[in-house]
Amino acid sequence: MTWTLTFAPFVSPLVLAVLGLLIAAICILLIASKIRGSLLRSLALFAILLALANPALLREEREPLDSVVVLVEDLSQSQQLNGRNETTKQASKALQETLDKLSGFEVRKVTLSSSPAMAQDGTNLFKSLQTALSDVAPERVAGAIMITDGQVHDVPPDGQAIGFDAPIHSLLAGKAGEYDRRLKVTTSPRFALVGSRQVVSLEYVDTKPAQGPPESAELTIRRDGKKVSSRRIYANTPFEIEVEIAHGGNNIFEFIIEADESEITHVNNRATATIDGVRENLRVLLVSGSPHAGERTWRNLLKSDASVDLVHFTILRPPEKQDGTPINQLSLIAFPTRELFSEKIEEFDLIIFDRYERRGVLPLIYFDNIARYVADGGAVLVASGPDYAKSTSLFQTPLGRILPAEPTGNILEAPYHPSLSKAGQRHPVTRNLQGADQTPPAWSRWFRLIDTKQLSGQAILNGPQGEPLLVLDRVKEGRVATLLSDHVWLWARGYEGGGPHGPLLRQLAHWLMQEPDLEEEGLRLEVRGSNIDLERQTLATQVDPVILTGPTGQQEIIELEETEPGLWKKTLETKEMGLYSATDGLYTALANVGPANPKEFIEVVSTPDKLQGLAEETGGKISRLLDADGTLQLPAITPMRQSNQYHGSNWIGLRQTEATLLTGINRYPLLIGLVGLGVLLGLLSLTWYREGR
Repeated sequence: MTWTLTFAPFVSPLVLAVLGLLIAAICILLIASKIRGSLLRSLALFAILLALANPALLREEREPLDSVVVLVEDLSQSQQLNGRNETTKQASKALQETLDKLSGFEVRKVTLSSSPAMAQDGTNLFKSLQTALSDVAPERVAGAIMITDGQVHDVPPDGQAIGFDAPIHSLLAGKAGEYDRRLKVTTSPRFALVGSRQVVSLEYVDTKPAQGPPESAELTIRRDGKKVSSRRIYANTPFEIEVEIAHGGNNIFEFIIEADESEITHVNNRATATIDGVRENLRVLLVSGSPHAGERTWRNLLKSDASVDLVHFTILRPPEKQDGTPINQLSLIAFPTRELFSEKIEEFDLIIFDRYERRGVLPLIYFDNIARYVADGGAVLVASGPDYAKSTSLFQTPLGRILPAEPTGNILEAPYHPSLSKAGQRHPVTRNLQGADQTPPAWSRWFRLIDTKQLSGQAILNGPQGEPLLVLDRVKEGRVATLLSDHVWLWARGYEGGGPHGPLLRQLAHWLMQEPDLEEEGLRLEVRGSNIDLERQTLATQVDPVILTGPTGQQEIIELEETEPGLWKKTLETKEMGLYSATDGLYTALANVGPANPKEFIEVVSTPDKLQGLAEETGGKISRLLDADGTLQLPAITPMRQSNQYHGSNWIGLRQTEATLLTGINRYPLLIGLVGLGVLLGLLSLTWYREGR
């Protein structure tokens, strides 16, 4: 309860001040002239002035407020190491029980989880502390107790920055003298051309005190989960590694140093660098055996693709045709067979033969070169017509040993709708073709099919009676495809509504050039925020469970669900930052959640150094939760008044504040009503009485 004298004048303060000066002047004159009753008259005048000021007594009703103490529980990823999280949880539970028994304190508990969405920038304990106190006045804060390993990444520069005057105590999980070695990437390119070699800068940090020459360790370099090389490196010395960008898309490089048994963890012995491989324009050689209606379809499609550099030759006049016309009037440019198929064949990503037949333009040795080019990683597409059924067919050249379909010599001339085979319904080249889900398919008919005997590969498009129409095959490191009709141009011209010639031919070309997203068999991990999309592409009708391994080595068996033919998926919410790996026994995929080298694992040794300065400035204390024998030891908690130091040898203190809550106000006027009237009448009566004597 608090009493306060207040004024609520009936007139403005200016008028009251002027009246006060006049009354004071009158009183001085009265006293100076020694008039009888001047003192009583002065008191009466001042009583009138006081009445106009309207004095009153206020009585405040207040309730004491609890002092707020915040218990911060650090369960970030570095706290998952070496049993620290269990120690932290035990200490947090015991401290919560102790604080709940203290009278006059409100306990707010904050738990910092290891979710990647909450810890992208490391362990931010003070951000969580400020959030917990966002609705609390600074004078109510009793202090904070942080249970952590000391690896905090948002420590304020000084005590004033925390916004309150109360102690910060830190109880450290982990043991003194912990040892760790770690690897960190200092610089790494984000993008690079496929086939180029890039430099990644790293540093191997060893926290063991230096004794003699620097420690050395074996470094293993992996690309997409496969070992590519190894070397010896020295501790606390920056070094560089040259890596090759093998394919388009993400190239995930792992750098792993050998483990030491005395380390606190092996998690940070591995650093990652993800480099996005960017292809230079793909080079395609298109050779048309003769002008025909579908030739422009191929040319327009390939020219419209900004990622393709097209070299196109059309043979207008075969060598056997002799009519005496001079050569300089027959062709715009001579066909550079030697340069294309001998000297520069390796520069092409794809060679397309469009209705080409062997008529003496290319010697047989060049077809042998093309077959070797495919075996070494190249690609050939044979878009055939009636030429493929003749004795001059490309199948009758050395190229025939890599082609998957042998012509029978027959040509089927009848209308039919191209349809997806069972493999084609699951193959990424044809799976999403618009109109394929109807019977018959919602695209126009073709009228020609080259009859063949399928020798190898997979037919993903069928003609009438299930005859193979588009056959794909792998030949050692390369790929080959055979399109057994020359009527795809009917789709391009819009005949009977046309068909999806663009997606089909474009995806076919990119599959031949080994585009990773079009692999018919594969396992992929894709990061979307804090979630991971696990995807298995296969031509099989069943898939095995996938084993997902997290950054700290924890494994989980994932059952996938078929979302569409040939595609099995599962979306998972991650709880840790770092590198995830997935395998089904045949394929392996990698993905990194969060920063490539998260702060949580850069430094993991339990230390008081980062919080020491703030604890000293606020009067707090830093102590370890475990003694030398590994026994949990908790300090006693003592309420204290304002002090410069809130700790002792085995106890910590909390500031007991004097904050109160105003619950009511009672106002008692002093010169209003009968009381005020009685005072004024009494003074006036005394004045008259004195004058009458």
